[in-house]
Amino acid sequence: MSIVYFDSSLGEQVVRQKLYEGDLFVYSPRPSVLALCDFARTLTEEAFGSIHPTLAQHHFAPDEYAKILARLKPVFINHPHSKQLIQDIFREMGFDLEKTYFDVPRMRTATSNGYLTTGIAYSFEPHRDTWFSAPLNQLNWWIPMYDIEAENCLTFFPGYWNKPVPNESVDYDCRRWYAEGRRIQAEGTKDTRRRPQPLESVSEAEELRLLCNVGGMILFSGAHLHGTVPNTTGRTRFSIDFRTVHLDDVATRAGAPNLDTLCTGTLMGDFLHPLTLVPVPEPLIALYEQGTPVQTAKAERVPR
Repeated sequence: MSIVYFDSSLGEQVVRQKLYEGDLFVYSPRPSVLALCDFARTLTEEAFGSIHPTLAQHHFAPDEYAKILARLKPVFINHPHSKQLIQDIFREMGFDLEKTYFDVPRMRTATSNGYLTTGIAYSFEPHRDTWFSAPLNQLNWWIPMYDIEAENCLTFFPGYWNKPVPNESVDYDCRRWYAEGRRIQAEGTKDTRRRPQPLESVSEAEELRLLCNVGGMILFSGAHLHGTVPNTTGRTRFSIDFRTVHLDDVATRAGAPNLDTLCTGTLMGDFLHPLTLVPVPEPLIALYEQGTPVQTAKAERVPR
């Protein structure tokens, strides 16, 4: 059973442990998070001009809209100010700035009514981030940029925290995935690949939709089964997410249980020290390259 904590005052170490056990943390708006939202919204509103970003899909052809996002998102991801604002969030949340490593914050878009669901606006089916070579000690921080509704929010399936889900991760290695992505980009062709997905239907009876206000935040384990709610609101959902690992947990391989992740490779090398921007040390990254053994005999391995 997953417990949802609202505006918890628990310390960082306890929060991390509870996240590894499948609990979820929801926080009300905080100044540091609002500052990140304000910065992202400024860039976004400049990119779309006089049209409100959440309604812009009704004013552009999908290809033109995708080109705007393709220019906008890298600016936000790579901007030094984005990284500085993440530091402020860690300080306000009480997370250790010496041992909490992060990957760059990403801007996500979930357009309405199937307008654009691939490539730059990829729509995620239910998944665990660990199916995509994420480490089991990865924590996800998710932030809405504009108001969200139950019909365009993030959704979780907590009933699957202790239940394996047959999936396609056995053939996934992030090194191959990103190498192929670079080739596709160099050729200028459309990226139609899909990441590993469940091999059977996920029960909607297990669904939990969490909403928070702009400047609020949801923290959860990357091992949680979660996905994008099919957006039927008529408005594009804009959100920010980034991920963290704690260096002590990386060294000891502490984290969530592995029920069904069969991929290889690791994204551990993407995580940076928030002050120096130095990556996780190479010897620690090497611990994760071959993947993590499944911890239960119930997980179904799909033949190659």
